[in-house]
Amino acid sequence: MAGGYTYEVVGATRSGPPPAGFHSLRVRTRIGSGPAHFRLAAEAVLTWRMHRAVGVRIDAEDERAAEGGRVRVSIGPVRAPCRVVWAVEGDRSAGFAYGTLPGHPECGEEAFVVEREADDSVWLTVTAFSRPAVWWARAGGPVTRILQRAYARRCGLVLRRACRRSDQR
Repeated sequence: MAGGYTYEVVGATRSGPPPAGFHSLRVRTRIGSGPAHFRLAAEAVLTWRMHRAVGVRIDAEDERAAEGGRVRVSIGPVRAPCRVVWAVEGDRSAGFAYGTLPGHPECGEEAFVVEREADDSVWLTVTAFSRPAVWWARAGGPVTRILQRAYARRCGLVLRRACRRSDQR
């Protein structure tokens, strides 16, 4: 596969529908409103703080998510090597997607994007497509997908709490 990824449709979280044969996920959570909440949430996503606050270990080549940067996501004994497929940092949209590399228990891509809408509301959207890459991930069946959805929801809750805490200061 191109670039060492374990799947062929690299970048599909940004440019199109999920590929056939993969389970897809899209979870959207309102974070707050206004430019301050957007900047805070965008910074937390791009600097891996959101992931760490959710409770995963992040070992990243770069302090900020940058296209081509390698990152290893660890949850307990599970080590999941990835590479950042794309990243965006603008006035109304900021985030990135990473794709799986050999050794990851799943194969696919996951994106974390903060957006500030025209009505000034700020949202986190987690988009992913995946399928098991190892026997024990296949054995997890629907439980694996439930855990992925719970993780995506938790990302949104963590960002929302961070914005509320900043309002109280």
